[in-house]
Amino acid sequence: MWSVTGWLIVINVAVFILDAFLYRAGIVGQVPTGRAIAGPDGTVSVIVNQTSPLEAIGHFSAGTAIYGLQIWRFLTFQFLHANLQHLFFNMLGLYFFGQMIESFLGRQRFLIFYLVCGAAGALVYLGLWKLNVLVGSPWVPLVGASAGIFGILAAASRVAPRATVMMAFPPMPIELRTWAMLLLGIAALTIIFAGPNAGGEAAHLGGAIAGYLGIRAAAPGPRMRLTH
Repeated sequence: MWSVTGWLIVINVAVFILDAFLYRAGIVGQVPTGRAIAGPDGTVSVIVNQTSPLEAIGHFSAGTAIYGLQIWRFLTFQFLHANLQHLFFNMLGLYFFGQMIESFLGRQRFLIFYLVCGAAGALVYLGLWKLNVLVGSPWVPLVGASAGIFGILAAASRVAPRATVMMAFPPMPIELRTWAMLLLGIAALTIIFAGPNAGGEAAHLGGAIAGYLGIRAAAPGPRMRLTH
């Protein structure tokens, strides 16, 4: 049987390919912007942006998931990606760390853990936006698996804190715990200073918090020691 990690990678890649294929075939979706314009005859038109069809029905935003009561978006946004680079790096992280946590938790608990971490990322994104920490429209789309992957990374940093990973740049080994703290520090600074993709980094923090708390609740016993 394939691992849950393997299936998640396949599903994410398949959704990306299908969405791109449909979009190239001329099938488009509409994403509301929350803005409207009045015509010369007094009619009011809502402004929408065109996007790929699966992203239109699956992305997360406050306007769709909360105001529109489309609760399924807490899960579906986790299987959508903005571009090929976004998909590649998320799946790379899932491949390297997902199998470690899956073997630690088991197949069913791992799947629940992963999806809950992703949903927690959306909740933190929503909470920070509501508190005006994130500035932007409630209709800005949020997509990507990285909230769940940050949850896995946080869990891995607790399960095997002294495991070593090789950074791509600069090319040097670093302890997993240190690397996770570095990434989360970058996410926090991006949010504080309203840097690029601050909303995405908010989701990363939410996923990481859920991952850390979740792995403590699921496996409070001795931590593993691995090197790779």
